[in-house]
Amino acid sequence: MNPQESVSVVITTYNRSDAFLAVMAGLVQQTDRNFEVIVADDGSREEHRRAILESSAARELRVVHVWHPDIGFTASQVRNLGVAAAKGQYIIFLDGDCVPEVDFIVRHKALAQAGFFVNGSRVLLSPDLTQRVLAGSESVCGRSSFFWIKQRLLGHASKLSHLLRLPDGVWRLARKFSWKGIRSCNMALWKADFERVDGFDESFVGWGHEDADFVLRLHHSGVVRKNGFCATEVFHLWHEEAKRNKASQNAKIVRERVTTGVTRSTFGYSQNRANDDVVLTRL
Repeated sequence: MNPQESVSVVITTYNRSDAFLAVMAGLVQQTDRNFEVIVADDGSREEHRRAILESSAARELRVVHVWHPDIGFTASQVRNLGVAAAKGQYIIFLDGDCVPEVDFIVRHKALAQAGFFVNGSRVLLSPDLTQRVLAGSESVCGRSSFFWIKQRLLGHASKLSHLLRLPDGVWRLARKFSWKGIRSCNMALWKADFERVDGFDESFVGWGHEDADFVLRLHHSGVVRKNGFCATEVFHLWHEEAKRNKASQNAKIVRERVTTGVTRSTFGYSQNRANDDVVLTRL
């Protein structure tokens, strides 16, 4: 990646400011601070918005906060709004409960390549370790191998792949579409490729598979998936699972699109948003 090319980190959040502030704390600790942060807020209450905007991390980072009214789970829409506010040529998507390791930005930049998008992975944390992180009594950024081996043995971390740093190479490429391991909570691509497929499809409502649809359309447009494991892992803070009552319907749409070759969203990034009730704040 050319050092002159800019990066925007688009982070989704909804009414969980304690987790979001842990994510922001991880971004403050990055070894490469040359990026902006776009907070893609899916309708959080006022106290959560204030907690984000008035945090010390927000003052240290270049932050743009994009908010729209709460109308349910609309991750596709709020990600599109976040990208619309981003100035970066390269977009890194991160969820508001996924804490990045200190070299997260460096590693994503190292894997950035024209014609490819990077699909990262995550380390799942236990409820106990999550609570300690949220309480501020434990940090998961920049910790030793000894710390993580202990957490793994105690059942507080799902895997140890984040301790390895493997180089780029053809072995990372996945030239066929697969549902396996698709994580929009940790994904990066060029903004031009995002625009080529018209972003996330906002016709997907409720939890589930809007990210698979996005990856499928990238695949159909010729953008190749590159696996970011053993390089870009994030630490996923535990939470109860979201309601998945729309997941099967969304999955059905993706399966139908596998054979159609569709590349553009039905209702996507480029739509006219003149009447949207969106609040944008630049710090």
